[in-house]
This record gives sequence, C-alpha cells and structure tokens, in this order.
Amino acid sequence: MDKSQIAKIFEEIAVLLELKGENPFRIRAYRNAARTILNLESDLEERVRQGTLTELEGIGDDLADKIKTMVLKGRLPFYEKLKKSIPTGVLDMMQVHGLGGKKIKMIYEKLKIKSIAALKEACEKGKLSRLKGFGPKTEQNILDSLEHMQTYQKRRCWWEAMQIAAPILDALRKLKGVRKVEIAGSMRRKMETIGDLDFLVGSSNPGPIMKWFTTQPFVARVLGKGETKASVKLEGGMQADLRIVPEKQYGFALAYFTGSKEHNIEMRQRAIKRGWTLSEYGLNSVNQRRKGPFASAKKPVTEKEIFHALGLSYIEPELRENCGEFEAGEKHRLPILVKETDIRGAFHNHTTASDGRSSLKEMVAAAQKLRWEYIGIADHSKSSFQANGLSEERLMKQLTEIRRLNASKQFRPYIFAGVECDILPNGALDFPDRVLKKLDYVVISVHNALSQDEKTMTKRIIRAIENPYSTMLGHATGRLLLRREPYKVNLNKVIDACIANNKIIELNGNPMRLDMDWRLWHAASEKGLMCCINPDAHHTDHLQFYRAGVNIARKGWLEKEDVLNTRPLKQVQKFLKEMRT
Repeated sequence: MDKSQIAKIFEEIAVLLELKGENPFRIRAYRNAARTILNLESDLEERVRQGTLTELEGIGDDLADKIKTMVLKGRLPFYEKLKKSIPTGVLDMMQVHGLGGKKIKMIYEKLKIKSIAALKEACEKGKLSRLKGFGPKTEQNILDSLEHMQTYQKRRCWWEAMQIAAPILDALRKLKGVRKVEIAGSMRRKMETIGDLDFLVGSSNPGPIMKWFTTQPFVARVLGKGETKASVKLEGGMQADLRIVPEKQYGFALAYFTGSKEHNIEMRQRAIKRGWTLSEYGLNSVNQRRKGPFASAKKPVTEKEIFHALGLSYIEPELRENCGEFEAGEKHRLPILVKETDIRGAFHNHTTASDGRSSLKEMVAAAQKLRWEYIGIADHSKSSFQANGLSEERLMKQLTEIRRLNASKQFRPYIFAGVECDILPNGALDFPDRVLKKLDYVVISVHNALSQDEKTMTKRIIRAIENPYSTMLGHATGRLLLRREPYKVNLNKVIDACIANNKIIELNGNPMRLDMDWRLWHAASEKGLMCCINPDAHHTDHLQFYRAGVNIARKGWLEKEDVLNTRPLKQVQKFLKEMRT
C-alpha cells in the first residue's frame, strides 16, 4: 500500500471507532496519523525498513506496527475485523451526505436503525427530528441525500465509465472480422455522467463477435442477445449494449447512436424537408422512384458526408445536443474546438503541503512528463483546516521553495506560486492583500457555509472576485457529481462580475466536479469570459484530469483562444502580471 491508501484506511478507522463509541483521544490519534502519513515527504517504505516511523509526529509503537503491516502485507487485519463488527447497513449510512460517525451512532443506538431503507422510513415518519442534535431541516437534508443517492447509483462519472469501457473497446478492435468499432451514446458526446455504454461494430460476420461479447469475464449477466444486438450487465453494475451493423451502414448508425434525442429529431426533420428519411440504416428518398443522395456511393458513407448532405458542416460529437449546432453548422461557423494537445500547463494543483498526496518536486516532475511548459501550485489556505490549509508562514516558506526551484533549473516547467484561498462567509479572502500580492496568482474558492441562500452566496463570491489580487474562481458551484448538489448561486451575475473585473473562471477537470457546467460556457465566452482548464490535482496521477476538463470545454464550444492555459509561458506571465496592474 502507498501512503494515500494507508491514510485513507486510518481515516476510516477513526470513523468506525467513532461508531463504536471509542475514546475520543484514540479516534483523534488515527486522524492525526492519517494527516502525518499523507503529508510525509520522505519515502514511507524506507522508513519502514529503517524502523524510524516512531520519529514521526503522532506515530507511536502501535500505529507504527499497523503502518508496517500495511506496507509489507498490503492489508490490515485490525481494520478488516473492525469493519466486520459493524452491521453492513450502518456502514452504508457513512455514504449519506451530512451524516458523520457521531450522528450515525446515535441513530443506530437510539432508533435501532440498521439499513438505508430503515433510515429513509424513519425520516419520513419524523423520528429523527426527535433526537438531540437533529431537527426537521436535518431530517429533510438526509431525505434529499437519500433521493440523490438512489439516482446517482444508476450512473457513473465519465472518467470512471471510460476506464470501464476502454479495455472492452480495445479488445473489440482486435477481434477478427471487426472492420470498424466505436463507443457511441453519451460517452462519445463526453457527457459528465454516463448511464450505460453503447458499443457499435461494423462487420459482415456478427456471430463470433456476439459470442465473444456475451461470454467474457467482465459480464455478470446477459440481459438479452440477438443476432446483431446484445445487452449485458457488467461486473460493477453498468449496462453495456453492443450493436453490429454492415460496414455500409456504419456511418449512419454511428451518427444516430451518438446524437442526443433532441439532436436526432432535428436531423430527421432536416432530412424530411429534403424529401428523405434518415435512420440508423441510411438516408433514403421518400419517393421510391427517386434515389437517395448516396444510392450510387461505392464506399461506406461517413458521418461528415451525412452532415454535408443535410447542408451542414461536420458537427463534432460533443456538440450534438441541439444547443445551437444546427444554426452554426448551416452558416459554417462551428467552433474549432480546443484539443488536449493545446494545453501547456495548469494552475489548480495541490501538494503534501496541504491535502495533496505528492510533493512539490513530484508534481513538477509529473508536469515535465506531460511536456507542460508550466505548472501552478495552489495549496489550501488556513481556513481549510480539514485540508491542512497553509498558514501565512507556511505559504511564504513554500513561495521561497518554489522560487529556489525555478532558479535551480532542475525542471523544465516553470513553477507559478499561488494559493487556493478560501472565500470566507462574508466574502473576504482568507489572507490579507499584503500576502496575496506576493504570489503569482490566486484561486478563490468556497469550501464552507455551503448552505447560504442564493443572494448571500452570490454577493459573497462577487465580493471576492472584486479583490484586486484574486485571479480565478475555482469550482464555481461546489458540486460533486453523483454526490453533492451545487450550492445556490446566481452564476450569470458571477460571470458578469468576472468579466467586469477581468477575472477568470476555471473549468475544474476533476471528474467529480467538471465545474463550471458546460451549458454555460458558450454564452459566457462569447461575452468575453476567460477560461482556465485545471485538474484540481491532489496527486501526480490527477494531472491527467485536465483531459476531462478539455472534454467539457469542447462541449461548451470553447476554442483554444478562450482558454488561458493554451498560451505559451511568456504570454501567461505577461497576462498574470497585467491582471494585477
């Protein structure tokens, strides 16, 4: 196990001990140990070999033994036994937003609730509101969370769904007789969450392909199977559909199974106006005495040719939502969408100085592997105590370290020194201007008091935007996809404030955020809003999240010129400097 996995297990042990009513000091010891391990910059395995774990703050003999066991054996029997001592249904309650160990313990002990279903029933009958520390509002919040959980369990974030789909897609490409293969549906359109997977294959021999698909280890259950179509339930719960069509129909099928319902309706209407019928099988003439536009085609028809036949420029898959693409396609004014290869760096990244899992040097080295020209470090500010936020002294120490590392030329990427500064409930920033002015940039974000009403939250964020040293607004609505709804805020006013104050709104590429929502970017960028695609990385691997951010930028019609971090280093340095003058 690595240090992040060990820290996570210690955090879970703390919650489990809380459920069992253990000594608060013991609970705190595990939480402190988790923080110590997570922030450790030296090699954990080396410390285990040298027997120096107890030199770390808060790590005694008992915790050192547990860390050693996890590092060497990859498991911790104490943790496994502890989990088994608590009913599974009670553990499930840990997933309910707003319920911590203490509240779950009270619900379990006072009301004997042992399952999510029983929790929901108790809330509906008003039983929870009678408990000390609860109330009608808490009860309603739990019901809302349970409702969201039920909806969320049916879907996956795009990033997770792609990890499930990619190996299946690669294996299909290697099968004999497969001429063309693609994943269609909402996955190809890069929607932020995915309900099921749609694989489309072009082949003249579907039998062996169908047999392969329905007999693989990744299939938990076959829901239905025909000669050219199959539906299966994958291990892990997602549904996957496979359709096999002749190669000559492939372009039509791919266009049909990619577009949203609304997009496809408009496509069919455009065909009807020309006297044709459009389906997944082809584009044919309504009048049988006339031939369709591709009747004499000798090669399989491509998607691009289908769009051209309907009087349109080629519409990229991400734009096929009937959100203005037809009007732009008619006039041949569709955007040249930003690409992954356009990205030259990113600014919202964390290190072990706050709640990141990789050191400063590890993050810069990872940026170098991506061939980035620059990377910005924006660890949390002091009010985010749960994320080990930096004090003024620690921030200045990090600033000095970054300046020294830049001067050393040890790495090719230039390191920008920043901070993710909390927007306090009244709209003030977590550090005074005299501190913020020393940095290269400042990401401002809301991390607490998320339940403020819309008017208060909007006023709060706009006040922070108006600070002369704020640079960009981080995760604009605070949403966590499939886990937490956005806080209430008037984003149109926030967007206008950013434009008026020459500030940026980030497109947070963390697969659980993808915030600001793609539906707002087209109009916002046309008004003059600048975007910055950030991964919100807490580990070197998380830098890859910029790819998910690019997906959403493309759905939001953004071009290279709309995104700050597609610019070369010197232009970015000049831009950030001018923002402050």
